[in-house]
Amino acid sequence: MRALADLLAGTHKIIACWAMGLTQHEHAIANIQEIANLLLMRGALGRPGAGLCPVRGHSNVQGDRTMGIDHRPGAALLDALARRFGFAPPRAPGLDVVGAIEAMHAGQVRLLFALGGNFLSAAPDTDATARALRGCALTAHVATKLNRAHLVTGREALLLPCLGRSERDVQAGGPQFVTVEDSMGAVHASQGVLRPAGAALRSEPAIVAGLAQAVLGARTRVRWSWLAEDYDRIRDDIGAVIPGFEEMNVRVRTPGGFVLPNPVRELRFPTESGRARFTIHPVPARGLAPGQLVLTTIRSHDQYNTTIYGLDDRYRGIRGGRRVVFMNEDDIRSRALEPGMTVDLVSRWRDETRTVARFTVVAYPIPRGSAAAYFPEANPLVPLGRFAPGSRTPASKSIVIEVTPSAPP
Repeated sequence: MRALADLLAGTHKIIACWAMGLTQHEHAIANIQEIANLLLMRGALGRPGAGLCPVRGHSNVQGDRTMGIDHRPGAALLDALARRFGFAPPRAPGLDVVGAIEAMHAGQVRLLFALGGNFLSAAPDTDATARALRGCALTAHVATKLNRAHLVTGREALLLPCLGRSERDVQAGGPQFVTVEDSMGAVHASQGVLRPAGAALRSEPAIVAGLAQAVLGARTRVRWSWLAEDYDRIRDDIGAVIPGFEEMNVRVRTPGGFVLPNPVRELRFPTESGRARFTIHPVPARGLAPGQLVLTTIRSHDQYNTTIYGLDDRYRGIRGGRRVVFMNEDDIRSRALEPGMTVDLVSRWRDETRTVARFTVVAYPIPRGSAAAYFPEANPLVPLGRFAPGSRTPASKSIVIEVTPSAPP
């Protein structure tokens, strides 16, 4: 810790990166604000070679944020949509992931329409999420590949296969490309080169436009089918609505694309004073009862999001299986366990008990009092109601568990 402090004290060029280990945590907001506090103290914001870098994952996660895909869109975005398309956007907030699952359980959601993703396996509390999906009147998934979650449906289900981003996309206006945004706020073109898996496959924009045309018809002035014929037309609308995307069709065709505005880079902060604001948080105290551990969920090398391509993990020396729990050697001994033993993992939340059975103990240099297991195999241990205050992000990285020997099979 002293060596790290000396390193930070000796430079202003500090880049702090983080991923879901901090965001899917019960103290998610405080975690990130304290990182921001540290860089503010060192003058490491608005300086070349320095700054904050949340690693949001693949490009559509980052791009969705920029395009306003949010259950609480801002007034400026809604006003711009209203001006461009001549309609009154709903102003009431929508539902986040936890809220959507709760609303399904309450019978308030009749339709789940999923554009990609794997809602069942990515969400917390797998059993509760499955029950929520089965309570819908209709579930519809737009997907590039099949996965087991497509078998958990509402009373009726649609599976709409679509082109992948790596496949050639030819519409009435000719070959098309889409744009992606990386974690640095850089936007560039992405054009598929592979032959489509099937001649009847539609692109995601074509599916969305076709549904909108069928549902809205003459009630809107938006020419949905016309938009889907040439994605430049969609980008013209984006440029008119989203700040930083002006003349998008010209700029995205330059080598490397373009970089979005960054107020912090320009030392502009959206506060009353126009200056950055420090935050203060108490140091949390976690009291674990004897025998308890704090579980984090992780991904393997042979895994991309919820898609598992193989059962090996070269990162951690695991081969041929994923139902493993990583534990400190001292924690293994203190529980009278042994590496290779089969155990059950148990979490308790309020008056509920959750169990995932028959995991193999693996000794690993993880801090005492901590444990790790793979996502999504350990997702049933994550209670739906346990999330970070403020962000309501499921706390998949800070679940209190107990480890007990499994009963004989």
